[in-house]
Amino acid sequence: RILLLFVFIYYDYILNKIRNQDYSNMAKEVASYTDVANQIIKLVLSGSAQKRSYERLSNFTDAIGNRVSGSHNLELAIAYMYNAMSQDGLDVHLEPVKVPHWVRGEEGAEMVLPRPKTLAMLGLGSSVGTPPEGIEAEVVVVSSFEDLKSRGANVSGRIVVFNQPFVSYGETVAYRAFGASEAAKLGAVAALIRSVTPVSINSPHTGVQDYQEGVRRIPAACITVEDAQLMARMAARGQRVVVRLNMGAKTLPDADSFNTVAEIRGWQHPEQVVVLSGHLDSWDVGQGAMDDGGGAIISWEALSVIKDLGLRPRRTLRAVLWTAEEQGGVGAQQYYQRHKANISNFDLVMESDLGTFAPVALQFTGSPAAQKVMQEVVQLLAPLNTTRLEPHGEGTDIGPWMQAGVPGASLHVEDDRYFWFHHSEGDTMSVQSPGAMDRCSALWAVVAYVVADLQDMLPR
Repeated sequence: RILLLFVFIYYDYILNKIRNQDYSNMAKEVASYTDVANQIIKLVLSGSAQKRSYERLSNFTDAIGNRVSGSHNLELAIAYMYNAMSQDGLDVHLEPVKVPHWVRGEEGAEMVLPRPKTLAMLGLGSSVGTPPEGIEAEVVVVSSFEDLKSRGANVSGRIVVFNQPFVSYGETVAYRAFGASEAAKLGAVAALIRSVTPVSINSPHTGVQDYQEGVRRIPAACITVEDAQLMARMAARGQRVVVRLNMGAKTLPDADSFNTVAEIRGWQHPEQVVVLSGHLDSWDVGQGAMDDGGGAIISWEALSVIKDLGLRPRRTLRAVLWTAEEQGGVGAQQYYQRHKANISNFDLVMESDLGTFAPVALQFTGSPAAQKVMQEVVQLLAPLNTTRLEPHGEGTDIGPWMQAGVPGASLHVEDDRYFWFHHSEGDTMSVQSPGAMDRCSALWAVVAYVVADLQDMLPR
């Protein structure tokens, strides 16, 4: 028994020694890219690529504007990016997909009682419209789903105004997504949702909403924080609040669209891929500069920088500009279905969809062994002061790949202002900073290139 115990201890010692040696070799390999990483960062922050991502984004969004799924503007955006990336010397192609085609139409809302007031509003994506004559009904104001249920029969025939407080986007967005169906279950004729934002200057914020199967579909729109609070105060005083709502919204048959793909082919393993991505579509308000023009542009810019330096990694770098993300990652889901048979060759999937403000860290989902590799990779970002690796890479478009076990990364930025402008007329170039976009582009390029050029793929 003593001999057997000795054998086990010695075996464990040898395994640990091998692991430590493997880690040491890996760390040395990653560290060998320090000069290349510094070249990339220098080119973007102070070289010929300085402010280029910002200029590309401003040229694009000023020319095209917003680009909702199924719209002519989205078609123009795809053609614009195809031509621009082709002229940049990248290998570009389009992959066809079918996408939802919801049209807002003419819309408006006004409070009739206790005094006339125009209500700033935006219909929610996939909402049905009102009858041509509109809907005029008394309002019931609620602060939560529990509050709604407690009103019971008092909801029937009324317009429900949700005046829920903003806690976090992840928690509060449930009211935008499910408020209409929850109200319809109790007989409401329409739902007005307080915009999901922590800050408002009388600005409505749109977004997609989901009707539940088997529940009557009623018109749904977002209103401003100010107007939701106003009607809540009036109702609390016992005043009768009446609103007239007109919405010309309708859903047309699915439209043809494309995911836009640009590549730098790998020299040794072209079949193996590192994906960088952002979504090209937006809502039909503002310019879609922040959500997610910036993410799309830095994914293109990363490939441009690598090409400008004459670099070509072992594996293929693939920038994918998704279509119809705002409708639930529709373009990305179809991309996954088309390419999942080749999943073993997807090394890393990256997505930027929370703005391109100043970068703070890289978020990552992967095996413990892959995390060790990525922890070394982010040390190359010391000139950007973003050497922190955080858990939980995220992104609607890369979600299917991560759920299937592919390592995933996302950009963590100083996003405290993100939901101030999200899905509103405020999402314009005015919220973007050239310096912040440069830092995001440099980070994106360094991480993508190094991972694509390492001897081995990230361990699963």
